[in-house]
Formats: sequence, C-alpha cells, structure tokens
Amino acid sequence: MAFRIGRGALAAGLMVCSSGIWAQTPAAIDRDLIEVSIPRLHGLYDSHAYTIRQVVDWYLARIARYNPVYRPVEQVFADEARALADKEDAAGGEDAAGGPSAAHGPLWGVPIVIKANTSIAGKVTTDGWDGYVIAGHELVAPHDATVVARLRAAGAIIIGHTNMPDFANADTNRSSSFGRTGNAYDVRFSPGGSSGGTVTAVTANLALLGNGTDTGNSIRMPAATSALVGVFPTRGLVSIAGIAPLDWLLDNTGPIARNVTDAAIALGVMAGEDPLDPATLGSAQKAQTGPYTRYLRADALKGKRFGVPAFIMQGIGIPFHGTPAIVPEGAAAKQAANAAVALDPRTRAAFMKAIDELRALGATVVIDDGVLPAGFAHDAARIATYPYVREGTDRFLAAFGPAHYHSSADYERVIGAPIGAAVIGTEPNNAEFLSGDIKIRQAILETDPDAEKNLFGPRRRVLQAYLETMDRLHLDGYVYPAIQMPPVDETMPQNGGLSDGPHSATSWVNMLGVPAVVVPGGFYPGGLPFGLEIAGRPWHDGDLLGFAYAYEQGTRHRHPPVLVEQGLLPDAP
Repeated sequence: MAFRIGRGALAAGLMVCSSGIWAQTPAAIDRDLIEVSIPRLHGLYDSHAYTIRQVVDWYLARIARYNPVYRPVEQVFADEARALADKEDAAGGEDAAGGPSAAHGPLWGVPIVIKANTSIAGKVTTDGWDGYVIAGHELVAPHDATVVARLRAAGAIIIGHTNMPDFANADTNRSSSFGRTGNAYDVRFSPGGSSGGTVTAVTANLALLGNGTDTGNSIRMPAATSALVGVFPTRGLVSIAGIAPLDWLLDNTGPIARNVTDAAIALGVMAGEDPLDPATLGSAQKAQTGPYTRYLRADALKGKRFGVPAFIMQGIGIPFHGTPAIVPEGAAAKQAANAAVALDPRTRAAFMKAIDELRALGATVVIDDGVLPAGFAHDAARIATYPYVREGTDRFLAAFGPAHYHSSADYERVIGAPIGAAVIGTEPNNAEFLSGDIKIRQAILETDPDAEKNLFGPRRRVLQAYLETMDRLHLDGYVYPAIQMPPVDETMPQNGGLSDGPHSATSWVNMLGVPAVVVPGGFYPGGLPFGLEIAGRPWHDGDLLGFAYAYEQGTRHRHPPVLVEQGLLPDAP
C-alpha cells in the first residue's frame, strides 16, 4: 500500500514510519521522550501521539547508539521487547474516558531495565561475574524474580539487563562478565556501584526507569552520582526473592528513576507480601497505604524537622557486614578505622547548600554532635551478618539456579572451582581476624546459637537508638550526603591505585532496614551531580517520598547529561 505525504504534514513534523503508522519526526520524538515521565508517556499514548512499539524502538535505538560508549546494558532484549510492544498495540483497549492507559497497569508500555543480579525467566543472571556465563553452565533463570513478575504484570516492557560489578560487591561498576560502565555526565568518571548500570541507563534516557539492589549503598550511592532518585524501601516492603544475594540479611531492591513521581509509581508496583521472602510477611499491616503518589505534596517539608548524623560528618567508619561478636574490641576498632571515609570538603559544601534549600522550603535541620554520634556508629558496627552469607547464596540457587547446580557445593562440583569468596563467606578481610587466629565460620542463622549476639541483639539496640533520637529531638527524618566524595575520575589513579570508589557512609541503613531515598541535590562546579539522602521511620516510605518530592519540586536540580558518541576510554574490564 502506498502512502502520500502532503506539505502540510511535513510542515507539522509528521512522517510515515516503516510500519505505515503516522509518527512524529525524529526531532519531535526526541523532544517528547527525553526525560519523559510515566504520566507524560501515558498521556502521549492516550492521545495516540505514539504507539508502544515506536517508544520501544526509540529506546532501543538510543541503546544501540550510546551503549558502546557508556556500556550500562549487558544484555539487550530487543526481539522480546518489540514483540510485546506489538502485542500491546494490537490489543489496544479504551477505558470509559477514552484513554487506553487507564485500562491497563500503572507501568503499561513503560520501557525499563533490570539489574543483572535480578532473575528474568530464560535469561542469564550474570550477577556481573564471568563464572555465571561459562558456556554450557550459564546461570539461566528458571523463572522471574518476584519484583520482575510484578513489574511485568503492571505492564512494563523489559528491554535489558544492566551491568554491575561482580556479585554487587564494589562501589564502582566494573564487572568480569561485561566490563566497565561510565558515568553519563562524564564517561571518564564512575557512576558508582553496584547499580551503576541501571543508573547510567536511566539518567542517559536509555530506559525510563529500572530496579537497583542495595546491600550497603548500591541504589543510593550510584543514584547520587547521576542526578537520579533512588529508593531503599523499608526492608520487607519489597521482596528480594529471585535476586542473587551479596548478603541476604542486608540486601534490598527498589526503583531508580529520574523523578520522585515515577519512583513512587514503581515502588507501589514492586511492594507487597511474598511467601518466598519471609521478611515481607505482615508488611501490608505495617506499611503506609498506597498509592505512594498520594504522599507527594509540594509543601511536604513545611514544619518538618531533620537531624544530620554526626558520625557521617565526622567520617567515622562502619564496616560492611559488621564485625562478629567473637572478635575482640581492639580488632573490631581496627576494622572500623579501615572503613572510615572522610567527608570531602567539596561534598560538605554541596551538602550545606542543600541544607539551606531544605530550610528555605520550610524544614528545620538540626546539626548537633548528639545526633547519631560516634557511639551510634560503634554499636552499628557490631551488627554482624557475614557468618550467614553462604546461606543466602544457597537459598537463591536452590530456587533460582539452573538445572545443573542448586547450591554453592553443586556449582563447585560441576565447574571444578568455587563460587566467588564474597558470597560464600571466605574473603580473608571478613573471615579472619588477628592474623588468622580468629576465623569466622559460616553458619545457618536459624540454628546458630550466636545469632542473638551477632545480629538480632545489636540490631534491636541500634534501631532503638535511631528511633529514640527521632523522638527526643522531634525529628521526621535524617539528612546527609549520599556519598562522602564526588564521583571519581577512573582515568586517574586515586590514592596511588585504580579507583574502587566513590564511597559512602550509609551501610547502617541496610543494617537497620529503615527506608531511605536519594534525590538530586545539585551539581559540583565541575558538572557532576551531588545527591542528598533522607532516611525516615520504618514503614513510613510514603512520608519519605513526600519529603523527596517537595525538595525536588522546590529545587528542580536535575538536568539530563550531554552524551558523547565516541568513548574516551578503552573497552576493558
């Protein structure tokens, strides 16, 4: 069938695409879809400005154009995404008001990416590690992770799996399975880890949103490097079933988006009880009721009070995984000292500007050495989870491993080499103390007689201190820099060696399981983003999103990066 295009159509910026459907010119679709939000995209669908297939094709074209430079997307699911888009377009569906989006799920037609440690049925869960992509022995997921199933059910279209460091065990984003991901604002710099692939994909408009995972900072820190919103939900609000664990007692998952509204919509989809994740059972009775968009008010900061954790400003360290009870105080103090990261003067200055903005928006910010002082950090450092990491890996492989291995022991027998030390509890810096005189052996949490001393008791006491400080000072939350430094230049040695940063002082959030959100907080003089983090009361995730939304609307800090089409670094791990 032939199509004739008149001058009026050309003047209006219209063209005919290969499928014979009227569409906007490339310049027009770029204008409409760069930085598009979920509500805006649904408005475009409802007005028939674009089909889902056209939107999916636009994102896939951007991945093809920019992925060779920034490398955020490890696997691209182009054929499946296009097929689903065509199916949705063919199905149509109008609600009573005439808009198709209202007749579908809240993420209908929304192209998203999924982090590579999160199971997608039939796809390789690389977890960033070359040991899971060995030919013939790939970790092919037998079914979707719970959050993936929920995102699909809400209408999302998955277009790729995003790069991440091996086992999510790094603050930068270099993997043995795929290589390095660069920061979209400057490819020479780190996007942070371990959700740096999702972060670069979303901030570069290669996807509308994505999921991240966070064991010590891995949603929040990379979101801060790239002017994004990253949500660490109250642990138990969102299931982690089907996510390859780094430390199942600290792991969490949540949305990464360009604005708070999209993050709130996605969190509402992801949240819910799941029998595969016991931490979620009973969450419906504890959590604030949705939809989370109901908490998004521009005046949500007026009259609110926030404290600045003193230990973060002082750069006091809390070791990742904590220090088990068997380790004497002297050795524990040494480990904490090694984990200390000073607050960079540039970050301190950016944070003080953000405090001024919070105050201008009606909030009171309390800066005092008594707000979560050094003693809080000391106690949090004794919340110890490392003795139980192998249990989490074995649980994951039992339910989401491929046919030929369902435990770490199975893997070693089949492959002839062990799974990485980080996820089976054999890293020397965490498994040995006092020159090897004390060895931390792996145990089963549910039957370990030391579990109360290692984990449950310290966590109760530190959470009590967290909440008592809020009550004593009448605080609605805590505010602090999401990272202790600006994003680092990975073309230059940092402290005499290859950068393993940037770093944060926020792993205590994981240890307690309290909610936190990062929101764009401005830009450093060199043009890289600064991120502001806000933590709140358990199960008050809606309130927290409301604070972030009010700050976002009152400051409007985010602007998209200007991307380059030629890489500045060799493509190497």
